[in-house]
Amino acid sequence: MSQLTALDAQFLSAESATTAAHVAGVAVLDPSCAPSGTITRERLAALLLERMHLSPALSLRVAEVPFGLDRPYWAPDPAFSIDHHLFETELDAPGGDRQLAETVARLHARHLDRDHPLWEMHLITGLSGGRVAVYTKVHHAAIDGVSGAETLATLLDLSPEPRSVAPPSCPPPQPPHLLDMLAGAAVRTVTQPVQAMRSLVRAAGDLDAIPVVATLPGSKLIARAARLVSGDERPRPDLPSLAVPRTPLNGPISGERRFAYGSVPLKEVKHAAKCYGMSVNDIVMALCASALRAWLDERDALPDQPLIAAVPVAVRAAGAKDCARNQISTMIIPMPTHVADTRERLRATAEATSAAKRRFAMSPATWLHELCAMLPAPISALTPAVFRLASVAFPPINLIISNVPGPQFPLYLCGGRVLSYYPMSVLTDLSGGVNITCFSYDGALDFGVVACPEHVDDVWRLMHHLRAAMDDLTLLTRDLAPV
Repeated sequence: MSQLTALDAQFLSAESATTAAHVAGVAVLDPSCAPSGTITRERLAALLLERMHLSPALSLRVAEVPFGLDRPYWAPDPAFSIDHHLFETELDAPGGDRQLAETVARLHARHLDRDHPLWEMHLITGLSGGRVAVYTKVHHAAIDGVSGAETLATLLDLSPEPRSVAPPSCPPPQPPHLLDMLAGAAVRTVTQPVQAMRSLVRAAGDLDAIPVVATLPGSKLIARAARLVSGDERPRPDLPSLAVPRTPLNGPISGERRFAYGSVPLKEVKHAAKCYGMSVNDIVMALCASALRAWLDERDALPDQPLIAAVPVAVRAAGAKDCARNQISTMIIPMPTHVADTRERLRATAEATSAAKRRFAMSPATWLHELCAMLPAPISALTPAVFRLASVAFPPINLIISNVPGPQFPLYLCGGRVLSYYPMSVLTDLSGGVNITCFSYDGALDFGVVACPEHVDDVWRLMHHLRAAMDDLTLLTRDLAPV
């Protein structure tokens, strides 16, 4: 019997009429190398049923505690049917990028059914060139970015010929008993004040690195005092201002979604990183800063201070087996969108990410979890209202940017070669009307941009600026030698 962590449960609580809290991705496939030359729903269903036991997220549903007295539990679905999870959509051939993106955006806006395991897969046919696409979404309560990639990997093969998978060796988990759930709720209700105080103490040492709180007067002094009381006397590197500028990206979102995608050569990204002594992730941040600057400037909405981005960081221990939970933290990084010169913007990005990494390395990786753990389970139902109010009064960030590393060799699904994989993530009132996620795969950096149309009216324009930023960076570093 496995209970959702405070952070997992928060992803459930954050859902509202305008927020669907699942992570997703679109795999574009060439089915010509499959044994039958096609990829069908029947073959996908057989593959899923054969390999579901390799990923707990695919077989467990949410079991709510009566009256919301405690965090939910994961339980097997007694009425599991693949028909609740696997669907097929045909585009009007020949389907292009924008037609695929519009279909995927509509699917991404829909909430998952909590009566069943929280995932769906959609086979999309009719793409130009004989290609097909597979859109898969899993609730963020069950997986984070890294475990999501691992879940997808259980369905993929290294060659067109599917590998042999051993059947499950362990019996399925038992569902939680009602009395056990109520007893656990009673214990946690009594101990919640103590647990909340412990979480507050653990988080207090990093008040100056937490969005919104870091901008309050005295936050640095309180954080320093909390570290001294706990015996942690290591000096923390100072962070730049985390004040969030007002932009069209922020404010309450609608339930509609728009999606754009594209790829840049990973080889050129790595070359630029070596030339400037930066990491691949630093270059991703610099590309996003350039694209956002251009997009905001077109709308006469470019602030004269940095945008503030939240960057999820995996804190999963090496060899960890439990993928049915989130093991992430977050770095808060100022983006030098106010810097006009490209070279200066690269240097400023390197400095900002370096400072954030140094601070993150010295801070507990659990502060995000600790913040969630301070709230009693019944209070979590207020999360959407709090998010909506905060988005108007004091947004903590401008957007979320994620970079998930992937394999640098071709993979196959039902025998079809995966040409690209475009990741997608969550929009909330609190995090803004755009989310940029990228995934490195087989020599490319694949970007997925999800947006609310009330904040980003042309998401393809933002994708255009990402490509243009890469073109500019390639010209800038073409004749440079790695440092």
